Amino acid sequence: MKVSNLLIGLVSFSAATFGGAVDKNLKGEVKLDGSSTVFPIAEAAAEEFQKEYPNVRVTVGLSGTGGGFKKFAVGEIDIANASRTIKAEESKKASDNKVAFVELPIANDGLAVVVNPQNKFVTSLSLAQLKAIWEPGSKVKTWKDVDPKWPADPIKLYGPGADSGTFDFFTEHVMGTARLSRSDYVASEDDNVLVTGVSKDKNALGYFGFAYYMENKAVLKDLPIADKGEPVTPTPETIEKGTYSLARPLLFYVNTKAAQRPEVKAFVEFMLKNGAKLSKEVGYVPLKDSIYTDALKRFQATIAAKPSH
Repeated sequence: MKVSNLLIGLVSFSAATFGGAVDKNLKGEVKLDGSSTVFPIAEAAAEEFQKEYPNVRVTVGLSGTGGGFKKFAVGEIDIANASRTIKAEESKKASDNKVAFVELPIANDGLAVVVNPQNKFVTSLSLAQLKAIWEPGSKVKTWKDVDPKWPADPIKLYGPGADSGTFDFFTEHVMGTARLSRSDYVASEDDNVLVTGVSKDKNALGYFGFAYYMENKAVLKDLPIADKGEPVTPTPETIEKGTYSLARPLLFYVNTKAAQRPEVKAFVEFMLKNGAKLSKEVGYVPLKDSIYTDALKRFQATIAAKPSH
């Protein structure tokens, strides 16, 4: 899949923003792949890291969380970008292939549920309404099927494909079981495809990472989501506090053997030391400083020990 151009012109940090000694002689390659949601912060980290370490090549792929784990489990990449935790079968496959890893949180995010700005009648949705719309075998074909006060115009649905961690997260939190979803919708692991679809279709409804909504809010309308109480709008504050029902962590999974290479170790440390700045710059919600500090200590302790495989 073609790598998104979301960050062209977006990331223009000064390398001086990020402290730490610079070893201009450090060489090698760091390979990341996986979640389209994690892509912006991973790409931002890659760009800034390469300014300080110009002889290290960092590549960031975009094959979805599931696609990233497939490559990670067979040792094709050093780091899997994930918008959900690793599944038992994915972890077993990695273990079978002698790929040991450490899980590291890098930012918080929420899912944005969006419609076209021309849609004036939908002001919020409940999790129950989302379930009725997206469940397998759903009878919902028009907006009137969701609420009798709404027009009988057909709904055009846009959402992540089955390899996306966003798909897994949404279905688990809305359906109660991961991967349960109707299939008659426009699906893509590239969130930019979904943004474009919703922005050009007045009857569209879609969902994807909050950061992609923030980057494209001029052409989208986000919807507050109600769980058991009043609808809550996704904002950095409601995502950090967890009051928004579709909030989630974003993760790096690092191959511990690969992390013995100095360029991989340096990149991961760079990400964790600068995670708060990078998160804010690309529209995510930073973790607390103590979480980054603890993750860095855990990473360093893990790779200081002899790899288990």
